Amino acid sequence: MKFLLFGTGDYYERYKKWFEKDEITALLDNSSRKQSTLIDGVKVLSPEEGIQLEFDAIVILSFYVKAMKAQLAGLGVDEKRIYHFYDLHRLFQGRATHRPVKYYGIKEDAIRNKNCGKKRILLLSHDLTLGGPALALCHAAEVLCSRGYEIVFASMLDGSLRQHLLERHIPVIVDENLQIQTMRETLWVLNFDLMICNTINYHVFLSDRATEIPAVWWLHDSVFFYDGVEKRILRGIDTNKLDIVSVGPVPRNAMQTFVLDLPIRDLLYGVVDEKGKRNDLDTGKKSGRFRFMTIGYIESRKGQDVLIAAVKLLRKEILSQCEFYLVGQDTSMLAEQIKDEIKNIPQVVMKGSVGRVEINRLLRETDMMICPSREDPMPTVVAEAMMHSVPCILSDAAGTAAYISNGENGLIFVSEDSKELAEKIEWCVLHKENAVRMGSEARIIYENIFSMNVFERNLLETVDRNIR
Repeated sequence: MKFLLFGTGDYYERYKKWFEKDEITALLDNSSRKQSTLIDGVKVLSPEEGIQLEFDAIVILSFYVKAMKAQLAGLGVDEKRIYHFYDLHRLFQGRATHRPVKYYGIKEDAIRNKNCGKKRILLLSHDLTLGGPALALCHAAEVLCSRGYEIVFASMLDGSLRQHLLERHIPVIVDENLQIQTMRETLWVLNFDLMICNTINYHVFLSDRATEIPAVWWLHDSVFFYDGVEKRILRGIDTNKLDIVSVGPVPRNAMQTFVLDLPIRDLLYGVVDEKGKRNDLDTGKKSGRFRFMTIGYIESRKGQDVLIAAVKLLRKEILSQCEFYLVGQDTSMLAEQIKDEIKNIPQVVMKGSVGRVEINRLLRETDMMICPSREDPMPTVVAEAMMHSVPCILSDAAGTAAYISNGENGLIFVSEDSKELAEKIEWCVLHKENAVRMGSEARIIYENIFSMNVFERNLLETVDRNIR
């Protein structure tokens, strides 16, 4: 087959392995900066140019599948020739695609032979990055290990979290085949007493289950991540011995949009208490300005453009008392746009991606967290801010807003309303003492809802109920 691959970002890197180079006619991207360049020796074209070439299928390697499908349809591409990376299992059916499984801290034979001593639990992550869902599952692994369960942590993709797990004597398996295989096709998973699958990424895996093994499906995803999901597959998943839990109302409502009346309980994640852990590098703020912090991949869904629009609305005397830090991967099209917009706004600083130690240091030096997302299931960075007694301004599209009493332990604005966000920012600058008090109240939310003690209790209840 001849493929056009639409998207050259993170999900291209994650899924390009499944395509032979001589199968790829061209890569497609809407960024004029990338067009007419070569990536992995393949030319990048605009979608308008690419569809003039000979091809059998276009595979969208992005979560912005809804907009990209509409763009292709507008160019006259038959919908039957458009696929998403979630469709690769169907697209490659009958094709020899198996990739070697990698075992770390455990031997392959140990996986296949059931240990009669301890209950064995398999935790399945979509990646090993330091993103919220993977970190939440990592914390679950640590809790379950401490309670005497035999834990194996597996992932579709490798990453820096692997070393963290191995240092805690938690074995790791990296099996890229999990991206496109079902459970029954993944033979090494069949000797566990319980498995916990993380995120909507495992819907294909669960579509053909070995139902004798109980499973927990932990949803973290907003409706945005369902655009590439074939709804027929979701509705056909066998729910026998499948306990579906959600990180709050946003992921729950997203799933129930497609599978009505599906019983889903809440299982919120836990955040390790790092408050007060200082080191010699913690120098504190030097500017004297009120510091606002926004952390997350810079993309439309996260709404950093809404924040910049709000900053532009601030009166000069207010803006001069502020500084805004944008932390997160900053090579996206939106990031490039924001870089142009802030050239004459020195109060806005883009920090790029940073590690966990640096995030905690930045939060200790922050006066107010801003979460301007257009949708965000339960942003981990907001819970981390509250752990540091940093209050938050959240859009009402963020799941954490359900736990905020506006004006008491945080501030809420209507999603995409830059004017209202600007008013909240100004209020903070003019009422600094109130903002500090709000931080103490935010810490109580952390302790009551997002602390590891609460998470451990809820996780163990879930595991005990299913592993019996």
